[in-house]
Amino acid sequence: MPRYKMVVEYDGTPFTGWQHQKNGLSVQQAVEDAIARFAGEQVRIHCAGRTDSGVHATHQVVHVDLEKAWRADTVRDATNAYLKAVPVAILSAEMVAGGFNARLSAIKRHYVYRILNRRAPPAIERSRVWHRAWPLDSAIMHEAAQTLLGQHDFTTFRASECQANSPIRTLDRLEVERDGDEIRVHASARSFLHHQVRSIVGTLERAGAGRWSVADVRAALDARDRKRCGPMAPSTGLYLTGVDYRPYPILDQNVVDSGVDQQVEHETEAHDRE
Repeated sequence: MPRYKMVVEYDGTPFTGWQHQKNGLSVQQAVEDAIARFAGEQVRIHCAGRTDSGVHATHQVVHVDLEKAWRADTVRDATNAYLKAVPVAILSAEMVAGGFNARLSAIKRHYVYRILNRRAPPAIERSRVWHRAWPLDSAIMHEAAQTLLGQHDFTTFRASECQANSPIRTLDRLEVERDGDEIRVHASARSFLHHQVRSIVGTLERAGAGRWSVADVRAALDARDRKRCGPMAPSTGLYLTGVDYRPYPILDQNVVDSGVDQQVEHETEAHDRE
């Protein structure tokens, strides 16, 4: 079965999260339904990182196996044609070897957390940032962040329902920068614990507000106690922005039957007019 790697962008606001849920529409379900409509088969997609309700992505990576071999650009465009009702878009698609796995082949994941730091609340980006009305010292937040770099037991910054086998993780990057009224926290690691980034951001915010010292942040880590974590930042400001992989083979698209491709192109154009 041909395997496709796709890069997906979405606004997580209206979804129950990435993974299938009984209480509403998930991003996974929306993409699977769109693929099923053009390909004529039920599919299951697999992602690099499962995001919670309200979390966004500018570069989520998924893979899917299809019974027929389609042109990669047709997979992208035909899927997008059936996603117009929801804030999800397939940015790219490529046919890859069967050994590629969106989750297991990933060697690093990148997140950004956005904080709007001004007195006035957001109007346009209400569901895309965390608003903090009081002054935050981004330099102090960055200094505190550096005490969390490296391999540690991150129990303090781990959700109580986290299903990971170990709380040990290696944080490769944790940087805080300010651009006008916006503070961005950049985090990179091979993998993260459930709620790890949001828990860290909430703790760094306490340092930026002057309520915690840099030493307090490090002490919270060393305590290995969830009760020592600062208040967890909301999902609204979190974005999955990238996933890294070692080089992998991309298959030759010339092997795809052009007649099949033309059929889907015609169906896509018809749907665009609806």
